[in-house]
Order: sequence, then structure tokens, then C-alpha cells
Amino acid sequence: MEKWSLMTISVLLALTVRWAVSLGSYSGAGKPPMYGDYEAQRHWQEITYNLPIRQWYFNTSDNNLLYWGLDYPPLTAYHSFVCAYIAKLINPDWVALHTSRGYESQPHKLFMRTTVFVADLLVYIPAVILYCFSLKETSAKKKVSSALCILLYPGLILIDHGHFQYNSVSLGLALWAVLCLSQDWDLLGSVAFCLALNYKQMELYHSLPFFCYLLGKCFKKGLKGKGLVLLAKLAGTVLVSFAACWLPFGTDVEQIMQDKVANIWCSLSVLIKIKNVISPRTQLKLSFAITFLSLLPACIKLTVQPSLRGFKFALVSCALSFFLFSFQVHEKSILLVSVPVCLLINEIPFMATWFLLVSTFSLLPLLLKDELLLPYAVTTPAFLAVCLASFSILEKTSAEDLQLKAFSLSLKGYVSWFKSFPRIVRSLFLLSLSLMGLLSVLSAAVPPPQRLPDLFPLAVAVVSCLHFLLFLVYFNVVILWDSKNRGQKKIS
Repeated sequence: MEKWSLMTISVLLALTVRWAVSLGSYSGAGKPPMYGDYEAQRHWQEITYNLPIRQWYFNTSDNNLLYWGLDYPPLTAYHSFVCAYIAKLINPDWVALHTSRGYESQPHKLFMRTTVFVADLLVYIPAVILYCFSLKETSAKKKVSSALCILLYPGLILIDHGHFQYNSVSLGLALWAVLCLSQDWDLLGSVAFCLALNYKQMELYHSLPFFCYLLGKCFKKGLKGKGLVLLAKLAGTVLVSFAACWLPFGTDVEQIMQDKVANIWCSLSVLIKIKNVISPRTQLKLSFAITFLSLLPACIKLTVQPSLRGFKFALVSCALSFFLFSFQVHEKSILLVSVPVCLLINEIPFMATWFLLVSTFSLLPLLLKDELLLPYAVTTPAFLAVCLASFSILEKTSAEDLQLKAFSLSLKGYVSWFKSFPRIVRSLFLLSLSLMGLLSVLSAAVPPPQRLPDLFPLAVAVVSCLHFLLFLVYFNVVILWDSKNRGQKKIS
């Protein structure tokens, strides 16, 4: 009973923080002609409610795609329609065709904020709680601590409840998929991930680990026996799931076909103007090649040695590769890396906390633009304080705590400084916090030089990129040197 009481308190605290963040401004408030993401979500409700389904994704006199054209898969559109139906019952003006463009009022703001709140409550939060309670060889206190830290991760709160989006739906569905796979409910997990992918196509960041893990399980079972049966069931499940999502569009083949640069390229632009050296087409090919090569080792290891632990680390590594090296990426895409990192906070609390702090910091230019400085300044230190109190992260910096014992043993006798590794890591962490704190203050309080108006956003991007590159190396080292596959059930 005690753990449920603590979990209830944790959820109530997380909900309170979300609601407090949502009381501020929102993306594009009072800024015509496009306003912002808030207006995009409202406009999609207007379109899905008033237009026939065959016009949702096409440019017509009633649906100008240059004005927040619907650019997410069907489940986002269906979600918008449900919200629009409720909005129509409350106040038809909120979703009136054409005349509702740029609509702003306190009642409507309350309604829109509530829709995000409810989505969090129905999809994301239950997935987090059940995942944490499913953790094996973990005390009840640590399960509650893990859930509290995950639910208080500021990046997702600030983007969904401050900036205004519904990332918690697709990420929540992906978490449900991970939870199902951890219980060997592979078919249900496949359905959940297909739903996540059909809500936001950016879930492709996670698709290769899901594919490789399940394919590896099929190989282990034997492709001439149980493995072949499982593979056939998985293929059928995926096909049926996608068919169900796209069924309303199935009568029109054309409908089915319709449909700031990644940190590494942004950072390199400080030294080299890439667009002046290579063409966009060449850069696209180059980014594809680098992305593919960077995620290949983790995917091969996961296919050959499928384990739940390796699967979770691969989700992080592959998503981070996509984020760093893809041709065009929005800064909010870091959430696709951060949520899988949240799943590891019980295993590697120090590195997970560090990454989650950096990921929130990387969003700073967007948060400043949306006047979310105060929520950022409150939620980020609060998150760090909770992680320090819950996991004593500064005491979890040994090679074993960071899952680097096998790697350190392979270097024994070659790298003399490995003995002082914990002290070095703690020093780097404190230096990192100081640098992020300094840049946060400068970005918020000091006007940039006239000749360098983008100095601080660029500095944030470069510092974040350097961190992410080091984290990519770290996660891949953990994956490639892991031979124990701890926590993996025998695949029979």
C-alpha cells in the first residue's frame, strides 16, 4: 500500500507541474499570420471536423496547405477530429471553417491545454507507471523514484504543456510497446508501436531497434520452427495494424501516397559553410550514409544477441544517431532520444540524468522564443534535485555503475587514468552544468552582439552537439561491450 501511496503522490506532483507550466503563454500567441504550434493543432481540428476525409491532406479552396497543412499520419488526424467534436459541443466558433483562424480566448486556451493534459493522463503516465512497476530486481522505493524522475523530465513537459504539442501520445504508445515486449507480449507490442508510428512518423527513430530485437527473437527460436511462426504473426500484425489506421483512406490511392538542420550539421556550419561546399542532394546522401553507419553496430549486436537491456540501449543509440546525422531535424526531436533514456534511469542514473539535463538545455532557444524561461529555470533544477535525492547520482560514477566494467577491463594496463575515472566523470558533469547554466543566463539576460545576433543559440547548439556526440560514443560502447544480457529471459 505504501508504494501505491508514494506513486499517487508522485503522479499528483507531476500533474501539478504540468498544469503550472500550461498556465503561461503558448507557441505563437498573438503573432499573426501563422501564430504557432498552438494554432496548428487548433487548425487541424477545424479541418478534420469540417472537411471530408479525402480532403484532409490535399490542397483545396477550404484547405490551404501553406497554412499549417496536416503533415502527420492518420492517428493524429483522428485525434484532432475527436478533440474538434468536443470543441464543437462547447463552442462552435473554436472550429468554424475559415472564421476560426487564429482564434484566441481564455476558455479556448483552457480547453486546448486540457486536451494535452488528458492525453498525458490516458496514454503516457500509465505507461510510465506500469513500466517502472515491471522493473525486476528493483525495490519498491526505486520503482517509485524512477517513475517520479521520468514524469518530472522537464523537456517533455515544457514542449507539450508550454510550447503546446501532443508528443506524449506517440511517445506514450512507444512506451506501451516497450512494456509489452518486456512481458513477451510481442504481438501487442507490435500493435502499440504501429500506432505510435501512425501518430507521428518521427517514431521511425525507434523502428530499427524494434525490428532488430523482434527479428533476433525469431532467429533464436529458429526460422524453421517457432521462429518462423512468430515472424509470420508479427508480419501479419503489422500489416493489419497499418491497414486499420489507413482504412478510411483506402478508397483513394493518391491519398495513401501523399504525405533546424541536425545538430552535427548546424555545429559544423560554424567552421564550414557546408551548403557552399556540397549540394543539398549530396548532403542528403552523406547524411543518410553517416546515419546508417552510426547505428549499424548497435542494430547488428541487437539482432545477433537480442536482449531487453540491449533493446533499450539500442533505442537510445539509434534515435541519437538519427537526431545527430539526419539531413533535417527539429530541435524537439531530441525528445525521441530522451524518453528511451528515461527508461534507463534506474540502470544508469548518473548518465541518464546528465543526458536529460543536456537535452532540456538544447531546447533553450525555442523555450526563450515561447517565453518559457521561468518554467525552464524552475523545472530543470527541480528535476536535478529529485534525481540527486532519489539516486544519489554523484555516488554512481564508477565504471561498474556506468555499465563500463567490461570496457574498462579491456583497457586495463593500457589506460592508466581509468583508476581516477569516477572523479574525472564527476568533474566533467559539474563543468557541464556550469557551462549550461552560464549559457542559459547569457541567452536570457545579455543582448547578443549586433554582428552576431545568433551567437547564443548557436553556442547552445554547438555545446549540446558535443555532449550528444560523447553520449553516442558512450551508449555504443555499453552496447558493444555488453556480453551478459542481464535481465533477458530465455528465448524458447
